[in-house]
Amino acid sequence: MKLSQIRALVAVAECGNFSEAASELQLSQPAISHAIATLEEELGVPLFARGRYGAVLTPAGERILYHARTVLQHLEMMQEEANLHKGLHGGHVRIASFRSVATHLLPQVIAKFHHQFPEIAVTIIERLAYLDVEQSLREGRADIGITYLPAPEEFETWEIVQDEYVALLPPHAKIQNSQITWQDLAVYSPVMLSCLPCGRPLHEHIRNLAPFLNTASHIQEDSTIVSMVNQGLTAAILPRLAAIPIPPQVQVYSLPVPLKRVMAVAVLSNALHIPAVFTFLELLKKFDFQSLADST
Repeated sequence: MKLSQIRALVAVAECGNFSEAASELQLSQPAISHAIATLEEELGVPLFARGRYGAVLTPAGERILYHARTVLQHLEMMQEEANLHKGLHGGHVRIASFRSVATHLLPQVIAKFHHQFPEIAVTIIERLAYLDVEQSLREGRADIGITYLPAPEEFETWEIVQDEYVALLPPHAKIQNSQITWQDLAVYSPVMLSCLPCGRPLHEHIRNLAPFLNTASHIQEDSTIVSMVNQGLTAAILPRLAAIPIPPQVQVYSLPVPLKRVMAVAVLSNALHIPAVFTFLELLKKFDFQSLADST
């Protein structure tokens, strides 16, 4: 069944004869007659009673006409929806991110975007790690993602923020100097996130500079780790944004040798996007995430 047949059915029903329907659709009368005849053959029922005074719908034709009009209405709605997404008066932007950025950085830029383009919806898709973000982009479940640098070549990326790894010590910890040492940390066997790809740079950093440091990676949630530090149960090494909110009693130090995770906006290279996505992407690229992160 073709849309041309459905359009012919509606036109003949509204005009009452084949010649006027052909004129309305800017087709020849034989083309309209052929479209109706093939539709009747496919459906197995006559749609019109033909006579010298024109074409009159059969009972089956009247019932089928209702569905034909519904099909054309939905077709128009599909086109209207597409037109909205082609402009900036509608559309939907999906951005995938891990929790720390989704919580502390993205809401501010989304609020600014919504003020400028209130008819465009923006959805945050939270993922456990940057590898899940990248997979969401590959599978088309997200338009834009937040990931780490360096990223695979299949993505086009723009750096947005550098997030420092910090040492968190319990409230009762005694440190002799303003700068913590690896030996100070060794006293507490600090907890770190698991050595997944997202945590590998930190684990390699520790292994190269303080191989004697006994670390633990048995806790998956950064908020749980921070709570344990606040209760004096352990120390921790976490990215600053992942540790926020840090209780005021917890002692925060830069690592003896600083380390940062570099995060970026990413899209699939050569991907086709609606204007709303490109507009939101431009705002992300220009937004001062570093100042926001430093003040958080």
